[in-house]
This record gives sequence, C-alpha cells and structure tokens, in this order.
Amino acid sequence: MKYNYVIIGSGLYGAIFAHEAKAKGKSVLVVDKRPNIGGNIYTENVEGINVHKYGTHIFHTNNKEVWDYITQFAKFNRFTNSPVANYKGELYSMPFNMYTFNKM
Repeated sequence: MKYNYVIIGSGLYGAIFAHEAKAKGKSVLVVDKRPNIGGNIYTENVEGINVHKYGTHIFHTNNKEVWDYITQFAKFNRFTNSPVANYKGELYSMPFNMYTFNKM
C-alpha cells in the first residue's frame, strides 16, 4: 500500500502531524518501536493513578491557540514548575542564573 506520509515516531510531533494529515484526507503510516502512542510523554494507569512511563514531562505554553488545540485531546492538570535547590540550608531558585551565583 502507498501512503502520502510515513511518520517515524508517535510522540507529540508525529501524532499531531498524523492527525492533521488524516483530517485533510491524506493516508498516513505511523511507525514506532514502542507499543504505545505518545512517545516519551506516554502515561499508563496504575491503580487509578496516571504514571509517566518514561519520566515526568511538563507541557507549557502561553499561546492560547496552542493551548486550545492541545486540550481537545487530553485533560491537563494546573501546575507551576518552580524548582529550588537547598545548599547549606539556604534556598536558591533554579535554573541557576547570575542572581543565584551572586547570592551564593
């Protein structure tokens, strides 16, 4: 069988490209070495808890059009990433920047 597109990898880019191409009437074959879709952001349900199989991933954007598009496929939890480091009892913001180095 012939395809308009052969996509290697079913991560975010591959899955979205395949979805959009199919919606426009194109034939698509997606090939992935893993048995699941979603690439590294794949989650599986373990006793009612969604667990990131390949490690935690955070999706963030301040683009409303992107947010509206992506949330048609999945429900997202509200999350603000604000990591800190504790060095000798003092808290420092991460990622490290010049302010952090000057503070140390």
